Amino acid sequence: MTQLTLISAHQHPLKPLVEAALANELRLLEAGIRRAEHRLHKLEEKHKLPTNEFIRRFENDEFEETLELAEWIGEQRLLNRLNEKADILRGIKFAD
Repeated sequence: MTQLTLISAHQHPLKPLVEAALANELRLLEAGIRRAEHRLHKLEEKHKLPTNEFIRRFENDEFEETLELAEWIGEQRLLNRLNEKADILRGIKFAD
C-alpha cells in the first residue's frame, strides 16, 4: 500500500479538490477505454477474429505485418494501460 500526504499553503480543504480531480481523471480514462474497445470491436468484426486470438496468431508470425495490424496491437496495449490506470484510481481511498 502506498500512502500520500498533501500539504497546502491555502486554507481551503484539499480533499474535495483532489477527489474531484481524481473523479474527472477516471471519467477521462473510462471514455478512452470505451473508444479503444469500440475500435478493437471494429477490427474484430472486419477480420472476424477476436483480439486475443489475433495477438496470439500474430506473435506466432501467422500474419504479415501491416500498418492496420500494428494499430490493432497498439490499440490493445493502449486499452490495457488505460484499464490499469483506471483500476489504480478506483482503488484510491481517502483517510479521514
